[in-house]
Amino acid sequence: RARTTMTLYTGACHCGAVRFEVEAEIDHVRVCDCSICSMRGALNVRVPKENLRLLTPWENLSLYQWGSRTAKDYFCPQCGILPFRRPSDPTPRELGEGVPPFDGWAVNVRCLKGIDFHSLPVRRIHGSRIRLEPT
Repeated sequence: RARTTMTLYTGACHCGAVRFEVEAEIDHVRVCDCSICSMRGALNVRVPKENLRLLTPWENLSLYQWGSRTAKDYFCPQCGILPFRRPSDPTPRELGEGVPPFDGWAVNVRCLKGIDFHSLPVRRIHGSRIRLEPT
């Protein structure tokens, strides 16, 4: 595999209360059709967990969890913008189908400075098709 070049981006929520840096190679964005993502309208890029550095204290963010409660959606309690999240763990069925776990962040590219997100290819994610097994 060819070696990729990472770029350091700065990001923030709308009001600037949540600030962060992320190192990423952004060659596409992910758009999910699950109920929350379709309402939110985020354009996400996945990065390893060590590539996100929060410049704001964690206690200044709010956390939202739903469904399997394995995803962690972090947002600004002042302006309501969600700049990044920890994606859901694969369901047992998905693991059985070979879907690998992802231990990283989904960063909302709309919150990054200097990105022309309109020019990026879109990868559609069909989160609406995931059905949680009873626990």
